[in-house]
Amino acid sequence: MTDTQSAKSVQALFQPFTVGNLSLANRVVMAPMTRQFSPEGVPGDNVAAYYRRRAENGVGLIVTEGTVINHPDASNQQNVPHIYGEASLKGWTNVVSEVHAAGGKIIPQIWHMGARGQVNDYTEEEIAELVRQFAHSAAEAKQAGFDGIELHGAHQYLIDQFFWDQTNARTDRYGGDLVGRTRFAVEVIEACREAVGPDFPIVFRFSQWKGSDYSAKLAHTPEELERFLKPLAEAGVDVLHCSTRRFWEPEFEGSDLNLAGWTKKLSGKPTITVGSVGLDREFTALFSDGKGAGVSNIDGLLERLGQNEFDLVAIGRALLADPAWARKVQNGLLDELVPFSPEVLQTLE
Repeated sequence: MTDTQSAKSVQALFQPFTVGNLSLANRVVMAPMTRQFSPEGVPGDNVAAYYRRRAENGVGLIVTEGTVINHPDASNQQNVPHIYGEASLKGWTNVVSEVHAAGGKIIPQIWHMGARGQVNDYTEEEIAELVRQFAHSAAEAKQAGFDGIELHGAHQYLIDQFFWDQTNARTDRYGGDLVGRTRFAVEVIEACREAVGPDFPIVFRFSQWKGSDYSAKLAHTPEELERFLKPLAEAGVDVLHCSTRRFWEPEFEGSDLNLAGWTKKLSGKPTITVGSVGLDREFTALFSDGKGAGVSNIDGLLERLGQNEFDLVAIGRALLADPAWARKVQNGLLDELVPFSPEVLQTLE
């Protein structure tokens, strides 16, 4: 980072924000990052300590790692946490208590990793059961004391498999054109909204890119993006979490707006931007060459935030490497920020 980040500009990141009944101390969000540190799906004291460290160091909102619903296809990893079942929910209640004690706010990311074959194979009865299980987990999250929920509709996981024409060839009401392919997500959102009530925040994460195709697009133009977003917004989403690999990249030709910027403009909903914030390399580099990422300035981010292009900023790897990232940035301790290295993944403290 550079000395050009004045106290005034940095403070754009530390202004309060309110949505529904959720009041945040600042605009810093911890991005959801899978850890596999919950044996048999149960988060323990180590998970509570991990999130508490970020809360006590000034993160305004924590989005947990993906937590899976109660469905046979939801996960093939036994150490990914569940968001159902007595033991798992007891563990999450403890996590929430620790985060709240440190002055933070926390929401779980509710997740289904994807169809066992193709979404085309699910019958309407199976789809209805999936919707019920998303809603059940949303209700359980509220009961456990969480401050809201995030639905994972990105990265070629289940909800996104319904969105993308390359994975959804259905000819019934869950397929068809871009709007038709939002039907499953709409039903999930509506069911979750009914389960949690009108004022409990629902965040929805989506992406253009897919795990198998970083250049994929759900929407090729702003007009298509508007058509895609409208049913999601009307179904009851409060905040849209716009997943990109590099937050500074324009989403469409002819404008500097990124995906979060376009989404806010077209939907009227608050948005979260994400993608290599505070680092000089995007996350896939870790898998291609095994190297980490250095600390990078956030001047451009602060400028965009100050112009209200988006409302909240999700930090991923930078917060893995440095639990005190938010506090250091706020206090101008830029030289003390820790770069991200592969070794961080061995502890994920």
